[in-house]
Amino acid sequence: MTQHLLDQIASPDDLKNFTLGALEELAAEVRQRIIDVMAINGGHLASNLGIVELTIALHKVFNSPEDKFIFDVSHQSYPHKMLTGRINKFDKIRQFRGLCGFSNPKESPHDHFYAGHAGTALSLALGVAKNRDLAKRHEHIMPILGDASLTCGLTLEALNNIPKDLERFIVILNDNKMSISQNVGAMTHILSRFLNNPKSNRLYQEVESILSKIPNYGQTLAKQGHKIKESLKNLVSTAPFFEQFNLAYVGPVDGHDLSKLIPVLEALKDGNQPVLLHVVTVKGKGMDTATENPISYHGCKPFDKVTGLFLPSSSKPTFPQIFGRHISKMAENDPSLVAVTPAMPAGSCLDDFMTRFPERCLDVGIAEGHAVTFCGGIAYGKKMKVVCSIYATFFQRAFDNLFQDVCLQELPVVFAVDRGGISGPDGSTHHGIYDIAFLNAMPNMVICQPRDGHVLKELMESAFNWNRPTAIRYPNMATDEPSAPIKTRSLGAAEVLAQGKEIVIVALGHMCHTAMSVREVLKKDGIEATVIDPVFVKPLDSDLFCNVLLSHKFVVTIEEHALSGGLGMIFNNFILQNKFNHIQVMNFGIPDTFLEQGSHKELVHEIGLTPETIASQILQEFATLKTDSLIASSSS
Repeated sequence: MTQHLLDQIASPDDLKNFTLGALEELAAEVRQRIIDVMAINGGHLASNLGIVELTIALHKVFNSPEDKFIFDVSHQSYPHKMLTGRINKFDKIRQFRGLCGFSNPKESPHDHFYAGHAGTALSLALGVAKNRDLAKRHEHIMPILGDASLTCGLTLEALNNIPKDLERFIVILNDNKMSISQNVGAMTHILSRFLNNPKSNRLYQEVESILSKIPNYGQTLAKQGHKIKESLKNLVSTAPFFEQFNLAYVGPVDGHDLSKLIPVLEALKDGNQPVLLHVVTVKGKGMDTATENPISYHGCKPFDKVTGLFLPSSSKPTFPQIFGRHISKMAENDPSLVAVTPAMPAGSCLDDFMTRFPERCLDVGIAEGHAVTFCGGIAYGKKMKVVCSIYATFFQRAFDNLFQDVCLQELPVVFAVDRGGISGPDGSTHHGIYDIAFLNAMPNMVICQPRDGHVLKELMESAFNWNRPTAIRYPNMATDEPSAPIKTRSLGAAEVLAQGKEIVIVALGHMCHTAMSVREVLKKDGIEATVIDPVFVKPLDSDLFCNVLLSHKFVVTIEEHALSGGLGMIFNNFILQNKFNHIQVMNFGIPDTFLEQGSHKELVHEIGLTPETIASQILQEFATLKTDSLIASSSS
């Protein structure tokens, strides 16, 4: 397809004079460009294909950035990026030093917040509206929510605080009937209780006069309040509760029909009360394989754009895949094993467990705090073995639940902390590099990380023996899965992977492989390093490390976690507490900055976590290391 219209768009102002036919042609070009780029880069495909016409209509009617579009999660903001002056950079989306895959204020004044986690848009939008009203400005504020965001507690809290006299505030509900995985819970089935309450009719009467003015379509739309059994989902449990939200409901509107979307939005511009516009879209619209498989094509790998089939990737399994397979195997043999996930059964590879044991594998929706507290309830009495499978970056949202409802109660919930480490193309909102810092603050918490798939299985099998809250963190990356008997892991036991002298390298998880490479580089200078996999960050193997520090003068720690609060800081404290005053220490990890997007290799290189860079800095910092090694060699 020749993209002659899309390449003419330097700003949303360029849409203002487009005819309806030209806008429809533009929508086709935007959709094709998304498919072309995602086929190469991978990324959020289905959600962006579904929001093309809605985005065009919003930019046609309103004036961004003065009028503010605030995307929830913002993984559906690709069309918005194209229409706001970033089309020439779109080929580099989710790539190193390219466009972010989520909204990013540093990229454009049309992006107002960093966003990457669900449920924030309505709260942010209400705050921006308050800012506007206090400053006596008059722009429109439009939070754009997916239907699954209405299962998120933060959104419900915000709904409860919408002023009834709030003007120029339009909540766009982009209803594609699912989020990343299928929506779950009672919120998806409560509409029928709302329909039969006559009080709800008042909400529609208040906007009927505006809507009825829309040519051809207005009269029909204004009367839809009686026919929404298949439309508004996930919102309320009773009509009185809905009325407390102070939102006038409009819809449903076909989210792919610009001839209906545009006049409805034009009519709503003049409203003097907050409105919810319900737009129905199809996730993956325009690509059959994405429409038929919206979960697989939500955040997709590179694919053949002709067949839609994913391109081959590493032959090695990933840590999440090994976790998913092994927890299903454990569930076969142990009927007391229960798994809970907050809306990530596919990403966490729990699909098989959920299919085979649906009563014991529970998806609670986008509700991380509830997921953790729910696990605490299941673990009460300590007769059930409870695993909470949660992404590291989402675990942050449940800090107090972890403290109050699991750790303080001394409940042995095992947290499978997925995506622990650099999250590559997803960028700053998704890097799982802060979890050790807040987990370490919890008394009696166990924190461990496997270096490969076999150690992961051993930790999974052993965790319930420790009878404590436990976090097993691991990245989303391919790994080895050695075939060997699974042994029981003792709490806090580290492993010496290579014996040396003078310098010891303590490397966490998959960074052990980096440490072994550093050892090989140092060998060229006659330096034999000891390499230790601590396995456990908390508790550390006190006996082993005390013995090692008696015979080593230099210590290096390596981790794929923020240096602030990570393994290095914990180990430094261990050295001080045990009064090893002769030790010189270097810590390698992620500096005190927000990492952006890029491949894992590029980001590791940028922050200096490559074997060559680490070895070079070791030799520069520990000036006497090489001399000491030569003296030790000659004396032996």
